[in-house]
Amino acid sequence: MTVTITASAVLAGGLFTGQAYAAPPAPSITAKGGFVMNNGTGTTLFGKAADTRRSTGSTTKIMTAKVVLAQRGLNLDAKVTVQKAYSDYIVSKNASSARLIVGDKVTVRQLLYGLMLPSGCDAAYALADKFGTGTTRAARIKSFIGKMNTEARNLGMRNTHFDSFDGISNGSNYSTPRDLTKLASSAMKNSTFRAVVKTKSTKQKVTTKTGGYRYMSWSNTNKLLSTYSGAIGVKTGSGPQAKYCLVFAATRGSKTVIGAVLASPSEANRATDVKKLLDYGFAR
Repeated sequence: MTVTITASAVLAGGLFTGQAYAAPPAPSITAKGGFVMNNGTGTTLFGKAADTRRSTGSTTKIMTAKVVLAQRGLNLDAKVTVQKAYSDYIVSKNASSARLIVGDKVTVRQLLYGLMLPSGCDAAYALADKFGTGTTRAARIKSFIGKMNTEARNLGMRNTHFDSFDGISNGSNYSTPRDLTKLASSAMKNSTFRAVVKTKSTKQKVTTKTGGYRYMSWSNTNKLLSTYSGAIGVKTGSGPQAKYCLVFAATRGSKTVIGAVLASPSEANRATDVKKLLDYGFAR
């Protein structure tokens, strides 16, 4: 009799153990491409067309920020004067903007907030102009985009090419969910980058042309920070070709899950896709 009870207990224990460790079914997402990995181990947790090249929209700005933060002897408090060319560019492209005002002096750190929170293409232009090399603005921009592509190669992003500093493609700006996840994982090692991308909103004091000051208020386009427990970044993207993209990261306990979705059909679909992938990543 004792033996029977023990055997039953073992069988029951085995059954429950099996249930506890059964991997959840892979989620179905509306995005055309997606990828998720465990950021600590680099283990792939999910992939859908993970290596298919697609337009990336403003998720490109992760690389813009990474190139800036990789500059030797970087002074985050160095001031940059906002040029008319930056605002003209925004108008001509009908691009997302940090609403920088011509003549204002803003710090590199502030430009990073303007780049990553409201997804300012004017802030991206200012950073590319500041950190590219050359005697003309066109040369500096070309040089900066060259640095973006060099960094992509160094990170082993084999299916990525940048032709702009902000994701507004000139015909050959593309990446993949796997490559963007690699990029984000590397970028998140930088404490300044982490601090910027997890910020929901910020108010920054900038110097005006006349030597006074004004406050710039920026809110993060990444709503995941407010809607998903443990969300720590990273960057939204959208556009006619790109549809709705998000490179995302969240931490719960000692585990960080990081990934990307490209070409979700709507903002609502993007949010649902990402939550499904994060839930799945944490359950694995």
